[in-house]
Amino acid sequence: MAAPRVLAIVLAGGEGKRLMPLTVDRAKPAVPFGGIYRLIDFALSNIVNSGYLRIVVLTQYKSHSLDRHIAKTWRMSNLLGNYVAPVPAQQRVGKHWFLGSADAVYQSLNLIDDERPDIVVIVGADNIYRMDFSQMVEQHMDSGFPLTVAGIRQPLSMADQFGVIQADKDNPHKIGEFLEKPTDAVGLAESPDEILASMGNYVFDADALVEAVTSDAKDESSKHDMGGSIVPAFVADGAAGLYDFTYNDVPGSTDRDRNYWRDVGTVDAYYDANQDLISVYPVFNLYNDDWPLFTGYTGLPPAKFVYAHRERLGHALDSLVSPGVIVSGGEVIGSVLSPGTRVNSWSSVRDSVLFDGVDVGRNATVNRTILDKNVKVEPGARVGLDHEHDRARGFTVTESGITVVPKGWTVER
Repeated sequence: MAAPRVLAIVLAGGEGKRLMPLTVDRAKPAVPFGGIYRLIDFALSNIVNSGYLRIVVLTQYKSHSLDRHIAKTWRMSNLLGNYVAPVPAQQRVGKHWFLGSADAVYQSLNLIDDERPDIVVIVGADNIYRMDFSQMVEQHMDSGFPLTVAGIRQPLSMADQFGVIQADKDNPHKIGEFLEKPTDAVGLAESPDEILASMGNYVFDADALVEAVTSDAKDESSKHDMGGSIVPAFVADGAAGLYDFTYNDVPGSTDRDRNYWRDVGTVDAYYDANQDLISVYPVFNLYNDDWPLFTGYTGLPPAKFVYAHRERLGHALDSLVSPGVIVSGGEVIGSVLSPGTRVNSWSSVRDSVLFDGVDVGRNATVNRTILDKNVKVEPGARVGLDHEHDRARGFTVTESGITVVPKGWTVER
């Protein structure tokens, strides 16, 4: 049998309100992560590594930096007809923007008509994980179901935060029931403390997808959402398959990072996911050469650590340090430093995430803080130590005590 013709659609139009202020000037998928990456790089890397090289990215909210990143980074072989194409909301079917993820697909049906795929893979753009989608597509084709939904095992206590999948009693590869953020979910039979949560990753037969979103667009009572509208309709018809992410085998995975998946929908979750990268044996391993993560940083000088004096020792421990960083007589511990960051003499950066171009002045202290792009910390300034003072200066402080300084701001002494 010939390999199916596959089109991948990445849903990247989310506003990301819970990630404010990191999403004040950028779409959520464009938020930097892990020093040199953007959130969308993980979804795109998974798709490309799976062998699917025709990809459209549906954008909407403050998409300039996202569009620029895709244009500069994700260039495929034109000779072979491969592409990654950002497609903004175009009001093709009416004078309104995307009303939801299903409506985004409906308004972009011209892309499916142009490509004429057999299979459409639809994924979100803002989760951190590795996944071989070809294994999910293979199960989808074998099952005969027109839709397959990927499920990830999550603690039962978090059921009210997800769409919860319950497998059919007679067929573990079929969805018997789909519950949207239930408060009374029941754990899995083989693991009572866990539920299967929807990852927001779907595989459709192309004709079934077109019919479903077209029908949904006519329903004025619909949420026009993939998880809230389309999936329940397929489940009700007994036509939804289940793919358990637990069994996805990504080359190069270790026992520690296999099946890792993080929804970085809040600042605390985003911060925790960055911290997952920097342990000796990382919970999420960036150094898997068998399933590389692609991004666009090139032409930057190596990171530099200067002043080997015991009272002015430039050093970084338990940290990720990107190209172009200069640690000049300062101390960095348990942190992620993005390109172009400078940490000056006698300063201390601990348990923090610094975006591109941050300048930490002499004798400054940064603790459990996210500094957005081009933030300047004045000499002697302190941030992340006094939360009331941080709030009074207009910084965001999360429930767990993470301070966030918006893009381009100055932290004064």
